[in-house]
Amino acid sequence: MPTFAHLLPPSWKTAVTAWLEEDTPSFDYGGYVVGEVQREAFLLGKGKSIAVLAGVPFVDEIFAQLGCTVEWHMSEGDTFEPVKKVATVRGKARHLLLGERVALNLLARCSGIATKSRYFLDTARANGFKGIIAGTRKTTPGFRLVEKYGMLVGGIDAHRHDLSSMVMLKDNHVWSTGSIKQAIETVRKVSGFTLLIDVEVRSEVEADEAIDAGADIVMLDNLEGEELYAVARSLRQKWEGKRKFLIETSGGIDENNLKERAVNDIDILSTSAVHQSVQHIDFSLKIQLPKEEKEGGPAGSSTV
Repeated sequence: MPTFAHLLPPSWKTAVTAWLEEDTPSFDYGGYVVGEVQREAFLLGKGKSIAVLAGVPFVDEIFAQLGCTVEWHMSEGDTFEPVKKVATVRGKARHLLLGERVALNLLARCSGIATKSRYFLDTARANGFKGIIAGTRKTTPGFRLVEKYGMLVGGIDAHRHDLSSMVMLKDNHVWSTGSIKQAIETVRKVSGFTLLIDVEVRSEVEADEAIDAGADIVMLDNLEGEELYAVARSLRQKWEGKRKFLIETSGGIDENNLKERAVNDIDILSTSAVHQSVQHIDFSLKIQLPKEEKEGGPAGSSTV
């Protein structure tokens, strides 16, 4: 049975090593205090609302590199209501705490992106939208893999991952080249038949030029309301049976105007709202004392 973890490239584990090195570049002073006694810790999903769990393989690898094990009590992509014990982590106390903040920060952001992505998808579907909801490339440098992963767990399309995975010609490409037609013809010579060409346009006239030149996708950038609907319908009618292309809407899409933009004259709705300034999901890791130590220790000593 495929899982989202099967999407990850062989190189991703080196990022986890770098995260751990960044968080403890020299001495582990707090770890000196707790030592290496074996402990069990509860990973708790907190926050104030229902959330989607995302980031499981990254958390597994963080603790695996520290010699700890993680037992998950729910599946990635499932929703949970706070407060929920989502996993139990076992290992040496010092090692649990070495991975704690790295794991919690990772899980908080990845789950936040998945939660917002799921909200956008569910809202669009409830509005009758049958097309694609996609994130954008406005991701955090060095953290793109995690953020795109969160979108996929949330159920939306991750759009292009980088400059090599699809051709996107925007205003600067067109202005630098001289015209939409020239930009498309130039890039087609080197991009081959495997890459789609997505062209950002600002009007129906520009969209016609892009479609005529062979664009696979026309992005109607920052067109809204009746203008968006009218241009999309006109393009479909005008080019029916002559060219195959998809229509994308992008620019300023958020929770407030999602329903307005999610209409079936559009094939793709792309937004950065699912990952930029997204609300993180609160998680905590609480080390538990064995029963005999709880009974023999001072009051309130159930966590470290």
